[in-house]
Parts: sequence; C-alpha cells; structure tokens
Amino acid sequence: MFDRFFSRADEAPLPGLAALLEARGLPAELPGLAALAPGFEAHRKAGEREAWVAAVAELHGQNLPLPEPWIDAQDHLLPELVPSWQAEREGRWCRGFIDGLSQRIRVGDMIMPAAWLTLWDQSADDAMELALDHLRHRSEGSFERLPSGAYRSPWRDGLDAARLLLPELWHGLFKDQHPFLAIPSADTLLAVPQILLPKLMDEVGRSLQSGAKPLQLAVIERIGDQLMTARLQDPHPMSAPQRELKHMDLLQALREQERDLDPALGLPATVSLVKTSQGKPLTMALWNEGAPILLPETDLIAFSARNGEPLGIFARQTLPRIHEIRGEAVAIWGPRRVRYEGFPSAEQLSRLEQFATAEQMKSLQTPTGNRGAAPRPGPGPGAPFNAQGAAPLPRHLQGAGLGVQDPE
Repeated sequence: MFDRFFSRADEAPLPGLAALLEARGLPAELPGLAALAPGFEAHRKAGEREAWVAAVAELHGQNLPLPEPWIDAQDHLLPELVPSWQAEREGRWCRGFIDGLSQRIRVGDMIMPAAWLTLWDQSADDAMELALDHLRHRSEGSFERLPSGAYRSPWRDGLDAARLLLPELWHGLFKDQHPFLAIPSADTLLAVPQILLPKLMDEVGRSLQSGAKPLQLAVIERIGDQLMTARLQDPHPMSAPQRELKHMDLLQALREQERDLDPALGLPATVSLVKTSQGKPLTMALWNEGAPILLPETDLIAFSARNGEPLGIFARQTLPRIHEIRGEAVAIWGPRRVRYEGFPSAEQLSRLEQFATAEQMKSLQTPTGNRGAAPRPGPGPGAPFNAQGAAPLPRHLQGAGLGVQDPE
C-alpha cells in the first residue's frame, strides 16, 4: 500500500499556453492575454487548461474582447433584466428569471459573455451575487408615491428594473398586501397593492407615452416569495388589459425578429391586435397568397387572396386540419415562426374554425402588405369586433375605464 501510494507513474506534462493557442490557430499576442495568463498557469489539470484556451478561442471567434483580470473586473459587475428574446438574440451569458425576462451581468459598459467566467474561474452564481451586492449598495433612497397611488423607483439610473431582483427594496411598501409590479423600461420600477392594479397599468401607459424604450409591459405579481408574470384570468376586471400588454410584448419581439429573418425564406406575416365584441384582445397574422409566409404563433390567421380579396379569419390552432399544407419551423431566435409555401384552397379553409367571415374581415380594412404594422382602423358597420394595430398605446391605457387621474 505504501509503495502504491508513492510510486505513481510520472504524470504527463501539462500543456503550455503557447502550444494550446497554436493548436487552435490563435495568435500568441492577443490584447489582454498576458494579464490573464497567471490564471491559466494556476490550473493544474490538462482539461482545465484546454477549457481555458477554448474560452479564449470562443471570444476571438466572436470578435469579443478578453476581460480584465478578475481582481480588476469584480468591482464593476452589475445585474440587468432584459426581454428573453433579446438575451437569446445577443448570445451573452444569461439566465431565465421569469416568463419573458432574463438576467444578465454587465461589466462596465460590456455585457458579460459566458466565456469570461471560464477565464476568471468564477461561477455564474457567485458573479451574479456580487453584481447584486453592488446594486444593493447603489440603492439608497425611498420609492416615490405618485398621484395615482402607485410607487415608482427614484434612481432613474438605467438599473431600476434590475432592482426587481432585490425584493428587500420594495416588499415592505404594502404591509400584508398582495404586490403587483411593472418594469415598462430599464429606468422604471413601479409597484402597487392589488387594489390599485388599474393605476399600475395606467402608469405603464404613461411610460409608453414618454417614448421610453419598452422592456416588459405585462405586469408582474409576487405570490409568497415567487415573482411571476401576473396570471389574471377572466372574470378578473384587469385580465383583458394584462392580456393586451402581453400581446404588445410579443409584437415588439416579432418586430425585432423581422430584422434578422432571411428574406429568401419568405415574407414575415403582418401581426396586429383585434378585439372581440366582449373586449378580449387577440393576436392576428395576415397570410397573403402568392409568396411563402413566415407565420408566428398567433391566435388568429386572416387569409387574403392574391388580388387582396379577404377570405376570412380563422383560429390558428385549427390549421393542422389542412394536412396537405405542412410548415417547417424557421431557425431563428425568439418567438417561433413556421414557413409555409402553399396557400389553402376554399375547401381547405372550410375545415378551419372560423372567427370572422370575408365580409367581416373586409370591414377591418386590414392592409394587404405583409410588412409593417397594421394601422388602427375603425370597425365597419355591423362588425362584431374591432381591430387595433400595434399602436404605441392600447385604447384601454388612454384612460377609458382605468381611472384617468382626478384633478385633486
């Protein structure tokens, strides 16, 4: 046993940095590499060294810089919240927070790539905890009570939304009451008790009117220790406004996604909002005959013939009934889209669940183009529902039924 303990075969020499860089075709004099080299040398396992150089190669391949050494960078970490589609699109380190939102870490002005953690030999949990601690130290002050009764964060430093990650800053605003929150922009965190939920949505509308870049419009609730996008179900009086805000978040993601779609695949379907006669908001995509369509997962599909003649509006979930036309998922970040080449015949459309006839669809005055946002048309005479395009401000947030502020 003694001999077995002290008589191990000689270990293979550890690979050096220069050799590993050369094996990957990387230059030996990358900017910032010399300052990080002691971290490489501290690794005493070949696999760890290979992973370290793989991280360098990943950054080099993406034209991203090497970080400062951890001893210098650690003081500059701050958290941020972004829409999940944005985190997926930009491809830096991120972690899901709640439905539709992701956490990231900024290091100064740079969004942290995952490879930096490898070069620093730090875990994501430790880095995020340090970032949150830095934000905590920058969060002195009290929430401002607005005339509506809602509370707004006072910092306005572009990190207000990220303070949603620090519940100790806001959970004591409403003792023993169910809190609702909103982060309509990066420098706005709003909070209300449940009884003032309509006022919270009113404040979201004001944020939109101000021209601030939207972050997430749908409101958030805290149940126990868990945050989540508020699940307001019928007959809750705020269920329709919340659904509309969620739809507007989807429309924003689809607009951004259009920029990255390959034009050779087809035309992105125009997506707008429609409301039933009961005020329920639904998403609707326009499918024009004559070109391949990139169709997102909306509630409804409006079909239009090659000459622009409306053919009716149908429930998208019944589309599989037309088994002759099969779609192919588009490889793209964010909301799912399916590419269709064919166009259904009148007989095939008759298999779908109809939401509106061709005449009712015509009354909506839906544009025939496949690009751009639908304008806000007025409902035609006798139409059982009205349409609303991707307008900056939903109708219900313009004061109707939501309590425009009294003079006092």
